[in-house]
Amino acid sequence: MATATRNVKAIIPLLDRVLVQRIKPVQKTSSGILIPEKSLESLNEGEVISVGKGALDKEGKHVPNQVKPGDRVLLPSYGGSTVKVGEEEYTLFRDAEILAKIEEK
Repeated sequence: MATATRNVKAIIPLLDRVLVQRIKPVQKTSSGILIPEKSLESLNEGEVISVGKGALDKEGKHVPNQVKPGDRVLLPSYGGSTVKVGEEEYTLFRDAEILAKIEEK
């Protein structure tokens, strides 16, 4: 899925969808050595950019999303819909697909 927009703020997820940007792994060691791309582990962590208004349950009642913009979340290895904005890549997940919220201490 590709989009022509150049501003991520223009993407507003619908219903229980959540727009997430995956956190990129560190490409340099602390001593400045570059790590080859093939050796990098893919992180299943991301930052929530924007959220939809939530879903409706069987009775038609509003169920709000469990995450909010700025939250760090644990993501599944596969799934979601990829959206490219300029050079950056984002992924749309349903709220229920997000595995966990990471608390900052």
